[in-house]
Amino acid sequence: MNYKPVIGLEVHVELRTKSKMFCGCSADYFGQKPNTHTCPICLGLPGTLPVPNKKAIEWCVMVGQALNCNINNFSKFDRKNYFYPDLPKGYQISQYDQPFCTNGYVHLEGETNEHLPGEAKKRIRIRRVHMEEDTGKLIHQGDSTLIDFNRSGVPLVEIVTEPDFETSAEVVEYLKKLQQIVRYLGVSDADMEKGNMRLEPNISLRINDEGLRIKKRLPNYKVEVKNINSFRFVEKAIEYEIKRQDVMLKGGKTPAQETRGWDEDKQKTVTQRAKEEANDYRYFPEPDIPPIRISASQISSLKSQMPELPDAKLARFINEYNLSIYDAEILTREKIKADHFEKVIKEANKNSITPKQVANFIINEKFVNIKGKEFDWTSMSPVVMIKLYLSLNRKTSIDEKALERAVKNVIAENTKAVEDFKSGKETALMFLIGQTIRQFKGKIDVKKIIEMLKKVLQ
Repeated sequence: MNYKPVIGLEVHVELRTKSKMFCGCSADYFGQKPNTHTCPICLGLPGTLPVPNKKAIEWCVMVGQALNCNINNFSKFDRKNYFYPDLPKGYQISQYDQPFCTNGYVHLEGETNEHLPGEAKKRIRIRRVHMEEDTGKLIHQGDSTLIDFNRSGVPLVEIVTEPDFETSAEVVEYLKKLQQIVRYLGVSDADMEKGNMRLEPNISLRINDEGLRIKKRLPNYKVEVKNINSFRFVEKAIEYEIKRQDVMLKGGKTPAQETRGWDEDKQKTVTQRAKEEANDYRYFPEPDIPPIRISASQISSLKSQMPELPDAKLARFINEYNLSIYDAEILTREKIKADHFEKVIKEANKNSITPKQVANFIINEKFVNIKGKEFDWTSMSPVVMIKLYLSLNRKTSIDEKALERAVKNVIAENTKAVEDFKSGKETALMFLIGQTIRQFKGKIDVKKIIEMLKKVLQ
């Protein structure tokens, strides 16, 4: 009997609000001294009352809108009851049957990225996008476990898909796209090393019914792998689980419905606990928070505040700037780079340089300083970038002694920039290069300027 993977995803994204979800404590907890960003509310002390963070709710709705969800006009918070050391109240304030956002979708283009926006290979359905509070963090030291409650109460958006994935590659593509979307929105850094984005795949196998007269149905079990913090690890965990479950099913055993963790050292998933069902959490409405009503005008207002999203920007770059899918995809991966590219384009237009020429320059040129260290091209102003482009494409023979005199004059006249560069500021080098280029009206190879700067400064 052959089996086919059935994979769903739960992704938790921490929002970068200034304060926590239900209290006024700072949400900027990473790297801070343990238990210094706490108060009676996020410590769950008796008699305290939670007050919802309006900005967090608005950002949750914007995430839902970016994922093509329906935004519910009526929503509420619920208590999710379970006992675990990192949950000080003995319950988590979350959402159960009336979340803020439901029934969305994301399109996948496939690994080759040959599809134009709107020509998606597959649609992944989003079941829900809801708001909850994060838990504390357990720190294991030898035989002891310590708890840091700085993270407790930080706003957390949970994004739940339907079990529409069939391969680990599809999962990774979706996750990269989701990370890109929340970064474009500016609602989260989605830095997995800091725990801003945590991944939890649900994996099971069903009989491969292609060509068979068997009603397509979901398996009667699922295995959840909790709190994975990298794309590479989630791919490994899924591949391991597919193989493990395949062996069990072909041996006549049904895998246990359980929660497992990924052990990177052992390169395997390990049992953590039996997986709970919804009724195990004894959900009931949060009595201390009134239901939330969101009007149609509020929903419309939030949508109008959203920036241009990655797929729309990719399509526009292809159509407006006549770029290839490959070039446009590279330039729109990060919003800061896409925005800077468009600023450079405006400067390029003044010099009759096409967007395609600028794109080739950015993608193919290796930007290095006089120490040979690569730097981010977005640190250069559009004016300097175009001067750099012109200098590399309008090379002329310059006497080395004349170049040396020019470089020495620039260094002598800009001692502050020299000091800044020596202290590690890359933009200072760009300034010195720009000042030298100006003396030759842009008709000089920048690599020669860098070599001369290196010679004189050393």
